[in-house]
Amino acid sequence: MKILISNDDGYLAPGLLALYEALRDVAEVEVIAPEQNNSAKSNALTVSAPLYVHKASNGFRYVNGTPADCVHIALTGLLPYRPDLVVSGINNGANMGDDTIYSGTVGAAMEGYLFGIPAIAFSQVERNWLHLDAAARKARELVLSLQQQHAVGQTPWLLNVNMPNLAYEDIKAFKLCRLGRRHAAEKVIQQVNPRGETMYWIGAAGPAADDAEGTDFHATAQGFVSMTPLKVDLTDHDYLQSWAHTVSHLVTGAEVPGG
Repeated sequence: MKILISNDDGYLAPGLLALYEALRDVAEVEVIAPEQNNSAKSNALTVSAPLYVHKASNGFRYVNGTPADCVHIALTGLLPYRPDLVVSGINNGANMGDDTIYSGTVGAAMEGYLFGIPAIAFSQVERNWLHLDAAARKARELVLSLQQQHAVGQTPWLLNVNMPNLAYEDIKAFKLCRLGRRHAAEKVIQQVNPRGETMYWIGAAGPAADDAEGTDFHATAQGFVSMTPLKVDLTDHDYLQSWAHTVSHLVTGAEVPGG
């Protein structure tokens, strides 16, 4: 089995190293990760500037780009082979509910999925690396189980996995969940720099709005490892028929009032 590992916290992140150490003896593992922290970069690709690849002293390769950049160039020319699995993480903080839309961790995994390769995004719920060894051990268990079930290297799939920051013996089983929802983000933070210019910092993510039983928020709060299969299709299938009615009333080439 050949595994490509990436992340969004950067090639020096403890979560990346922990994931590599957990998987290095079960597969041929290659690490290609961002040079700097690229949290919340989602699926962004760098198309207006060149990308450079360097090798660190530990053998990891790092790129001056986004998480998706790393996986994209790995799969389109950097690697001389096609990996059986793309794994991203372990992220320093949760990627649940609406977070998945913004997540660079999920973005890296999704890039592998878009190329037809099974992929997993791993995250710890809290941002403190506490019990990272336990999270890496659970990640290893999942990869090995999927390999034993012959799910790796077959039809592509995308999993989003969030692990509570607990000691290994306190973490409960994997639990299949749907994504929850968050409230809107907190208010933007305004500051004035030494030159008198106003700066804006994006506020923190809002609290959970939908953390009912069955969601990833609920599962991790109860000590389970949440596992959510994701898809890329953003089509609002439930409202296609409703929009069809609206479209049927549109007048082709109608003049715009005041135009």
